[in-house]
Amino acid sequence: QVLLVESGGGLVQAGGSLRLSCAASGRAVSSAHMGWFRQAPGKEREFVAVISWNKSTYYADSVKGRFTISRDNAKNAAYLQMNSLKPEDTAVYYCAARFGFDTSVVLTATAYNYWGQGTQVTVSS
Repeated sequence: QVLLVESGGGLVQAGGSLRLSCAASGRAVSSAHMGWFRQAPGKEREFVAVISWNKSTYYADSVKGRFTISRDNAKNAAYLQMNSLKPEDTAVYYCAARFGFDTSVVLTATAYNYWGQGTQVTVSS
């Protein structure tokens, strides 16, 4: 059992920054791929960023250069630093973990084993 809890969401103006945290409990996630996904009203859940067990990273084109994903295995946590936020970044952001033996990053939401409940990010113009 792994519990994931996101925090750090809120309301910011365009151009501002937020740092999202994903705290894991119940099991170490050091061997897992940790991903961030988001879902805006009326839209499908979309991939944002992922960091593998060996800290390889991959970003969606829409956030590349603005967002940075990281992890701290000692704290059993993952983070998403979001800079230069845009109104189109408004969504519920979800943390996810995938336990497997992947050597490449996994971008598909359905491949992830565990999910947090999400945290709302709203970017005003």
